Amino acid sequence: MIEKIDHSEISYAAKIHGLFQASYSIEAELLGVTDFPPLKRSIVDFLNSDTLFYGIWKKGVLAAAVEIDLLENTLDICSLVVHPKYFRQGIAQKLLLFLENYDDSDTLIVETGWANAPAIALYKKFGFHETSQYINTGGIKKICFRKTKLEK
Repeated sequence: MIEKIDHSEISYAAKIHGLFQASYSIEAELLGVTDFPPLKRSIVDFLNSDTLFYGIWKKGVLAAAVEIDLLENTLDICSLVVHPKYFRQGIAQKLLLFLENYDDSDTLIVETGWANAPAIALYKKFGFHETSQYINTGGIKKICFRKTKLEK
């Protein structure tokens, strides 16, 4: 079951932080970088975030989470992370299905590291289309995706 996470509560912010550290450590390896901005987020950053968080719990452990921002008629998937212990169990797919039906937004957007093949394959499987690529200020090549909800 997918549940909203109250990230303004310190214990939940700490759980989100731990999950992000575990998941983004793997992405940093895939991208071949040591200076990876998502790994620099502190518990306080999560506590003070204006975004929304939803998660999937397995036996009391936060197994996966999605961070979203609601823009004008667009749902921005800021982060979608799965703990490495729960990779390849369909959890990320469940979160994407949840987001497809989340609100009345016409469009979903997301970006990931250009070398993150598992994430790219997942987004393409769900009908996301590449819209652009860029190199961020940290020198990491990113790929941006978009999906119109009518394309389900």
